[in-house]
Amino acid sequence: MDAFETALVRVLPRLRRFAHGLTRDAADADDLTQRAAERALKARGQWQEGTNFDAWAYCILRNLWIDTARHRQRRDKVIAPAEQAENVGAPGEAEAAAERLFLMRALDRLPDEQREAVALVMIEGLSYAEAAQVLEVPEGTLTSRLVRGRQALAKMLSGGE
Repeated sequence: MDAFETALVRVLPRLRRFAHGLTRDAADADDLTQRAAERALKARGQWQEGTNFDAWAYCILRNLWIDTARHRQRRDKVIAPAEQAENVGAPGEAEAAAERLFLMRALDRLPDEQREAVALVMIEGLSYAEAAQVLEVPEGTLTSRLVRGRQALAKMLSGGE
């Protein structure tokens, strides 16, 4: 594999997590991630070695998500995320799954801009500069979205909302 393919394979799990944060649905996240990988492969000539591949891939995925959201709005169709089935497994898995579901529901209640910032920085571990580049906003804007998102999450998770 060349450097491009190696970078794409390395970033795929993180792209999928980000896609899940955006779509709020595992199947939609898989579809979005696949479309982003396909688009990256088609546009591989546009990527310049030595630049930040991860930020480039995140931008592709985010732009696809924006296109999808706009298309859904135009169709005037409401798609509600399906509730996940009860997890059955080893002791403790149900509790962990319930906590993840509680956290995901709180994350779902954030405005899109805050959810994107929280997902990129707190979940994916991108630096503020990288996340700002992905979202195509100044670093100060990202910081304020992140602060508001963290505060809202803390309030929701503490039972304040």
